[in-house]
Amino acid sequence: MKIVVIDSQGGGIGRQVVASLKAAFPEQKITAIGTNSLATAAMLKAGADYAATGENPVIVASRDADVIIGPIGIVIADSMIGEVSPAMALAVCQSRAKRMLIPVNHCDNIVVGVSDLSISALVKEVVDRLRPEIA
Repeated sequence: MKIVVIDSQGGGIGRQVVASLKAAFPEQKITAIGTNSLATAAMLKAGADYAATGENPVIVASRDADVIIGPIGIVIADSMIGEVSPAMALAVCQSRAKRMLIPVNHCDNIVVGVSDLSISALVKEVVDRLRPEIA
């Protein structure tokens, strides 16, 4: 299974996702794509097996991913203070992959009806929902 984790800014969410996935599924290879080098470095430090930075890696990795995980902003053009380009959002949205989007309510994008859970609780839910996909 090809798991792709995408994050921006400081990579804090991606770092937590990668660390949690590696703890739960150590045999799975994880590709981390940062919209900037800081985000990429954070995910590599957390244990990602492969990593790259920028728009083209998001587009290429989205082509054959089985699962794409990241904050909800990865599907919204110009989100994350402009770090997600329209081409990146389009690539993630058009991917055949299952998308597991973490509802982070900031940067002028509010997901109504979603409880304000901690990032740790949201990441735990990602791992729990991915478990049947990997089994």
